[in-house]
Order: sequence, then C-alpha cells, then structure tokens
Amino acid sequence: MRRVVITGVGMVSAIGNNVKDSWHAALHANSGVDFIKHFDTAEHRVKVAAEVKNFDASSVIDPKNLRRISRFVQFATVATHEAVADSGVDIASQADRVGCAIGVGMGALDMIEDNTKKLYESGERRISPFFIPFTIPNMASGFVSIEFGAKGPNLCPTTACSSGTHGVGESYRYVRDGMADVMICGGAEATISKLGISSFTALKALSTHSETPASASRPFDLNRDGFVMGEGAGILILEDYESATKRGAKIYAEVVGYGLSGDSFHITAPPENHEGGQRCMDMALRTAGISPEDVDYINAHGTSTKLNDAYESAAIEALFGRHAKKLSVSSTKGVTGHCLGAAGGIEAVFTALALHHNVVPPTANLVDPDPDCRLDYTPLEAKEKHLKVAISNSFGFGGTNATIALRSIS
Repeated sequence: MRRVVITGVGMVSAIGNNVKDSWHAALHANSGVDFIKHFDTAEHRVKVAAEVKNFDASSVIDPKNLRRISRFVQFATVATHEAVADSGVDIASQADRVGCAIGVGMGALDMIEDNTKKLYESGERRISPFFIPFTIPNMASGFVSIEFGAKGPNLCPTTACSSGTHGVGESYRYVRDGMADVMICGGAEATISKLGISSFTALKALSTHSETPASASRPFDLNRDGFVMGEGAGILILEDYESATKRGAKIYAEVVGYGLSGDSFHITAPPENHEGGQRCMDMALRTAGISPEDVDYINAHGTSTKLNDAYESAAIEALFGRHAKKLSVSSTKGVTGHCLGAAGGIEAVFTALALHHNVVPPTANLVDPDPDCRLDYTPLEAKEKHLKVAISNSFGFGGTNATIALRSIS
C-alpha cells in the first residue's frame, strides 16, 4: 500500500473565497454568519446563515458553462482551480490516473424550488432543459472532471453531513490501493434557499438567534440553540507520496487513516450511547496504526446543536480516556456555519493547515461552556501547539459517520 499526501488545497466559504482569506478568518474567529441575502426572510423564523459573499466565478469558468451549472458546482470548480494551482500537479499527462470524488449532500434546492413553481404555475414547457444536471449532486464531481480532464475514478458520496469527509476518505483509499495516482476530493454545497431553510427549521435544527448573527453559531456553548446553515466548498489534492516528493511538491500533511460507521439508531438524532462516533474514530486510528495517545488535535463535527455536541464530546472521552483532557479540540463551524455536504471538505482543509502551521484554530462564540462538554475546545482564540497527528469528524443524518486521520510530514 502506498503513502498518500495532501499537496494542494482550495476553498470557497462564508469567511473567504480562497484558502488564505478563509484560514485567516478562522484563526481570528471572524464569523461569516449574517442576515440572509439570498431571499426575503420576512415570513421566516430563521433569518441568518453563513452565505458566500462577493462570489464571481466568471474569471475561472467559461461564461457558457456558468449558465449550465448550479451554485454548488461553481463553488466546487473554483475551489478545485485553486487546489490544482496550489499543488502544481500535471493532470493532462496522467489523465486516466486522476480521479474526482466530491461529496454533496443535497444539490441545488433552489433550482428544485424554481422549477417546481414553474411546473405548477405555467406547465412543463417552462421547465429548464438543464434542470436535471442543475440539481443532481454528482454534477460537482462530474463537471470538475470534465473541466480538468480527469478520467480516473469519478464519484459523489451523498451521505448527508458526512459527504465531504467520505469523499476524502474514499479518495485516500483509491490512491493508497493504486486505483488512482491523484484524486481531487472534498465537498460542496449550496442549500441556503427558502426550501432549505424552511425544511431545517421544521426539524427544529437551526438557530433562531437573530439579534447578533455573528454569534448565532456557538459550538459547545451552554446557550447554543441549533446550527447555522452554511455553504461553500473545500477541495484537496491527494497524491501518491513518492510521486509528490519526486516532483518536489509542497506537502501539507499525510492522510494515514479513515473510519466510517453507522449508528443504526434514528434518522436524525445521534444515539445516547455515542458508540457510532466512537467506533468511527477508532477505525480511523486503527487503519492508521496510531494509538489514541498519539492524537494532538480533533477538528470536531461540532454543529452547535444540543444533541450533537454532547454526543461527540462523550464519544471522544470514551475513546481517548485520560488522554482526552490533553487533546486540543475545536469546531470551525463557529465561523463557517454548518456547510452540510461541504463541511467535511472545508474542515479537512483546516485540519491539514493546522498540522502544517502548528496552530489550533479556535471555536468561535464559546463564551459559556456547557458542563456536559468537558474538553479543551480552544475557545475564542487560536493556540500555537506542535501538532503531529490530527483527526477530523463528520456525522450525518441517517446515522452515517466519517473520520479521517492526518499526520504531519515534518
């Protein structure tokens, strides 16, 4: 089996339309949450979200193609352009050995809304001929593969909020096992629409804190009242270590483990015994050959919901035992919001950057810690710390869990 390394990263998020700006904002706990601009929220209980701002893909994507692809596909494509440029990888010379796995949870809900309205108000002739490619989740991976000429494995994990992490984890296995030499991977999502916000509001999953939007997403805080919807894309370039070093590529971190599990409990709620998340993290460490005591940092799923944060904290305590108190943990969702299918990709980028720069990004808005969440969640301020091993968690509806383990290459 081959070693697998991260040689390029790209991002579009509510806190920046590239990695540099997003990472700076994350380190300084600068929230991207604000009042929703996508639509009029006068009749909606939830009025805030973490929207991508000032986004213009026209300088990167051909204008003809822009009219044919949805917002989440645009996010994925722009982030991939950044990641490919960052890595310096030559895709054309090895096209059939370059694959793409971009996880998407839901696709283009706004287009479903728009075309459903047209169908019932004006008839089927008003439906866009691009409606299907606009909406299907795999179009992010599909269009990116076309855009970059990647002819290797092409897939789209659609596993709710674990989609992006499954995209990275499966890509790690493909490179490790020789099915591809390079994988473009991560997650993308754009579901801030009337239907998206209303649906999660009906589930009582979203924060209704609207007085000060920037403080609405508050993972592990006693006063958290739900997650804040986010959008964006996080993309990584994974390569075979020997090929990467031979061409002198910059290496952010090595991907060394991957875990996945099912709760087999409830369609939306995590189990009280936390064992699904615990098994998932344990599998990632076992496949990496790493003991729990070797882990320095966990980028938590940390959604800012009552159940998830307590569940994840209990799972960490159960797996890591006494070492749990020595861990640095944080949730970057305090500034990006919860980007659903994109979350795992965005957080994998942040985890790789944490290892590369030896710094733990903070958990924003953690002012009054929940006594049921007893770990070091790096509140409010980033912390410099020598990091050798880190993991990133994603847990999704349907009881689907994913964890990746990364190790510093230095």
